[in-house]
Amino acid sequence: MKRVPRSAATLPEFDRRACPEGMVTRRQLREKGLSPGGHGPVAVLRCKACSYRPDQACIHPTRAWLYSVELARPKRVPTLAQEWALDRAMAARSTCPRCKRRYYFCLPLRTQGCCDPCDKGYEPSPDTYMTSSAPAGHRLAA
Repeated sequence: MKRVPRSAATLPEFDRRACPEGMVTRRQLREKGLSPGGHGPVAVLRCKACSYRPDQACIHPTRAWLYSVELARPKRVPTLAQEWALDRAMAARSTCPRCKRRYYFCLPLRTQGCCDPCDKGYEPSPDTYMTSSAPAGHRLAA
């Protein structure tokens, strides 16, 4: 592993539980209904292993990027047309071409070509697929 002195790090680094106010991870931004808004990270949250090496920069994949809450923007809300497009894409991945059932999970269509019940010849459990009287093209999953 390449050792980088902490003084040569391009972004300021903070140890866990020593992060200043106004800097949060991407997951914490999402919980607040925000997105980075096109801005990059402003600091690095060091991993637990690097807390024992205060003179070295953290280059582990377990580090986290910190974003500024002041630079963040509200999350974009998808339009109804975008939601329909996403639903159609998910329907293509979760609908069996043989039995036409839409499952709650993605099917192995590339390798198997159909759902497990059709491939193995058993009856699927009713809680694994959607039961609706609407046509297959007009069911929003969300």
